Amino acid sequence: MQTAFTYTALPARVIFERGAIAQVAAEVKRLGCNHALVLCTPEQRDLAERVAGLLGPRCVGIFDQAAMHVPMDTVRTVREQAEAQTADCAVAVGGGSTIGLGKAIALESSLPIVAVPSTYAGSEMTPIYGITDHGEKTTGRDPRVLPRTVLYDVDLTLTLPVELSMTSGLNAIAHAAEGLYAPDANPVMGMMAEEGIRALAEGLPAVHSDTHDIAARLRCQYGAWLCATVLGHVGMGLHHKLCHTLGGSFELPHAPTHSIVLPHALAYNRAAAPQAMQVIARALGSSDAPQGIYDLAVSLDVHMALRDLDMPEQGITRAAELASKAQYPNPRPLEAGALATLLHNAWAGKPPAEPGNPAA
Repeated sequence: MQTAFTYTALPARVIFERGAIAQVAAEVKRLGCNHALVLCTPEQRDLAERVAGLLGPRCVGIFDQAAMHVPMDTVRTVREQAEAQTADCAVAVGGGSTIGLGKAIALESSLPIVAVPSTYAGSEMTPIYGITDHGEKTTGRDPRVLPRTVLYDVDLTLTLPVELSMTSGLNAIAHAAEGLYAPDANPVMGMMAEEGIRALAEGLPAVHSDTHDIAARLRCQYGAWLCATVLGHVGMGLHHKLCHTLGGSFELPHAPTHSIVLPHALAYNRAAAPQAMQVIARALGSSDAPQGIYDLAVSLDVHMALRDLDMPEQGITRAAELASKAQYPNPRPLEAGALATLLHNAWAGKPPAEPGNPAA
């Protein structure tokens, strides 16, 4: 048991209920706001229009150009629209791309955000933001970007394609897994992390078998909320550093990149974080955390190799150098050579093996 720790709870209002989207206007009103700008990706315009209809006269417009990794040009454009329409809040509808865009607005303007997530990405529960400019993704933490209210409505996940459901859920597991070996880990987040991993490990295979299984979808959404809460309260390590580097530098899709890299990042840290690995393995019902994650991902029929995402093999050395340049808190020091081995394994889709081990 951890006997010394510091735990600071983040303010959060969460409504977890089937049909919660109907409360969006009431939540905007509760914030004292009257001019809401609705944010979405081009693919989720229909959902954004539904939210705009629920907001009625409180909606001043829709911005439907949210993009993965939050490009700086998009941030500038949406800030201009928010100012022109005198928006006093934003309603971010969708996954990490849209909620990340809302955070980028809040970062400078302190505009309150209401998040309506439709994936398991988890950005809605964190004060973490990321913005990509000239091929490099910059991340940080700021309490101003934390959404004021999160509406979890399981019905919004029913149209999520099965592969994206799987990779989004594995992405969520990564938040909890890294939270277990963070230097600022604590028992509260430890309990949430284990329960979140277990819920997703149980729910994802059921959703894979039947994408309209409401009970399984609820189990996944519950697990994703727990994992995201861990992400919001403690620091992340190697896995998140690598995924931010790969996404920002090579424009790789966020969730699939996480699901591919996770078992390899855990293998890198296996010997340095044995207690965390035991908890992860227990939550998965496996004897080994990295292999358990890999086996789960294989069973869910997701891509297992970075080359499947069009990651160029010649970019591996650059990615390893970028990831090791700014050291993240991590149980094992970030070594460019070992990271290159890790990335080669992930690029080729090999089973996880600790870099430096003859099996790697």
